[in-house]
Amino acid sequence: MRTLSTVILAFLLAVPALAADTKEADAPKKRDKPAPEADAGKGRAERAARRKALEEEIKAKPKDEAKSEAKSEAKSEGSRRRAAKDAPPAEEPPTATTATKDDKKKIEKLAEPEPPVATRDEKRKAERLAKAAAEPEPQARSKFEESVRKINADIATRGVTRAALMPNAPPLPRSYQPAPVRAKPAPVERVATHWSYAGEDGPQRWGLINPEWAKCATGMRQSPIDIREGIKVELEPVGFDYKPSRFSVIDTGHTIQVNLAPSNTITSIGRNYELVQFHFHLPAEERINGRGFDMVVHLVHKDPTGRLAVVAVLIERGAVNAVVQTVWNNLPLEKNDAVQALATIDPAQLLPERREYYTYMGSLTTPPCTEGVTWIVMREPLQISPTQMGIFARLYPMNARPVQAQAGRVIKESN
Repeated sequence: MRTLSTVILAFLLAVPALAADTKEADAPKKRDKPAPEADAGKGRAERAARRKALEEEIKAKPKDEAKSEAKSEAKSEGSRRRAAKDAPPAEEPPTATTATKDDKKKIEKLAEPEPPVATRDEKRKAERLAKAAAEPEPQARSKFEESVRKINADIATRGVTRAALMPNAPPLPRSYQPAPVRAKPAPVERVATHWSYAGEDGPQRWGLINPEWAKCATGMRQSPIDIREGIKVELEPVGFDYKPSRFSVIDTGHTIQVNLAPSNTITSIGRNYELVQFHFHLPAEERINGRGFDMVVHLVHKDPTGRLAVVAVLIERGAVNAVVQTVWNNLPLEKNDAVQALATIDPAQLLPERREYYTYMGSLTTPPCTEGVTWIVMREPLQISPTQMGIFARLYPMNARPVQAQAGRVIKESN
């Protein structure tokens, strides 16, 4: 009985040791990962040596002594049954000649050929091939260069970069040298220059046609005006120094204008002005206390600083005027064609006998409606014949700007 107990106790003590040996046998031994070597032949030799050592290690594994000892000491069928109830059956360990799955995987991995290591020359050759692949084909080079030129033009005009336009594009080939792109000049904004005395281009829209003519709509010192409630003061007489002069006549498309040679001047409030040209309007643009006139002639003067002074002589029907007739005799046949007259005229014949006048600050009565113009409006009108007036009316039946707001301006009048 004691012998049987001793056998059972020995068997129970052997089972845990058997399981530990089995686990230790199944666990794959760690091995260091072989470091890559530059020399391919040396790497294959080391792998073959490790493979042979692993196979010898597998063959040298000891047999499970626990199983043979348990079989020799179990003397009866009953003792084997009781032992089976107390402990789980042990797994059949691999024989000395049988390899596990992990061992097979290790052997197969060692048997795989090691990937070749590229040499320095091979790497350089691979880089050259990669760069050559990025080069456009000869057939597509022209299209490629054309697209690049368009991109460069876009860069010059918009200030963007090629990387922003084509983030995924390959780098340009070294052989390509783009031609310099000149930015196109900005288009010049064209503004209207045509105006008239009626319709869509009439006085009510002068300030909207051209930004440079804004004063025609927004100015507070515009001309002409209805001269009312002038302050009567002792005004200094205007000094007229007119003499016979050569002249030319031009049809501007808005009036008949006479350009004069230098030598005719006036003096007003201590300033000297030279007569540059005179022209006509029908009907008269100015009004005197609400009264209108048939025509008016404007004699435009300029001082050395560019300031303007306009003498306005109102016209009514009456006797023939020699200066007006001489001008009509030299009317051009086409608009904007100047006719250089052979005769001379004396501008003094356009002035009335009496020289009292009104004066105020105003503007040009045509675009650009420049302000800062000194106006001198003669109180006594000039006479021309109805026939002379009719000739102008055939050319320009109406070329007068409507009267503008007085806007609190001071108007002085001779006593």
